[in-house]
Amino acid sequence: MSDFLLLTGAGLLAGAMNAMAGGGSFVTLPALIAAGVPSVAANASSTVALYPGGAASAYVYRSGFDPICGAPAGWMLAVTLAGGLAGALLLLWTPTTMFDRLLPWLLLVATLMLAGGPRLGAALRARLAAGPAVVLAIQALLGLYGGYFGGAVGLMMIAAWSLLDGADFKALNPSRTLMVTAANSAAVLCFALAGAVEWHETLLVGGGALLGGYLGAQAGRRLPSAAVRFATLAIATGMTAAFFIRAYA
Repeated sequence: MSDFLLLTGAGLLAGAMNAMAGGGSFVTLPALIAAGVPSVAANASSTVALYPGGAASAYVYRSGFDPICGAPAGWMLAVTLAGGLAGALLLLWTPTTMFDRLLPWLLLVATLMLAGGPRLGAALRARLAAGPAVVLAIQALLGLYGGYFGGAVGLMMIAAWSLLDGADFKALNPSRTLMVTAANSAAVLCFALAGAVEWHETLLVGGGALLGGYLGAQAGRRLPSAAVRFATLAIATGMTAAFFIRAYA
């Protein structure tokens, strides 16, 4: 019963977080490890468990998908799927020790980009014309990261897009949910075929995440942009600090 409450509750919270800002794996991965799942299997199981919630969020946001810096949504989706597949295969074939130590620095960059996005983005756009080719290249790398580990990939997408595009911060959420779900689609298939998923624990987390993703997306559509941005920055800061402690403590 304690594992049931832990994993279902973690899924509910993570699903809502992913719908509004991202970072849900920061809740589900420790919960799965606390329930006795080995870390590599916990990483794969977390991705699979959060997939239905992300898909539910994408459905809620389905009318709000917009091109990013002129890059068509179809091309963005294709490079994200390809990157997610490559990242998932890389995770299955290589050890994660080096990447675990690099991850906090990636999160720190993403957090700084989020914090300085509006001012830095305006200055960058005045000196650099970020056309569709640049956006697609960056998106392919983000898809690769999403398939390999996925922690805060939604935050990183928002951070990168906010620098390259002058769109409202909240307006980027629909595209974020679609692209994260695309990267995870490839990863979920790979992990399931490789037998890397602990299905009992995954189903408990996934059930909570499905409901949390739908409710979180509904709330995210109604919250002011400033509130969504503040919550995203708070999550990003906390996640960055926690991963530094995890990697270097």
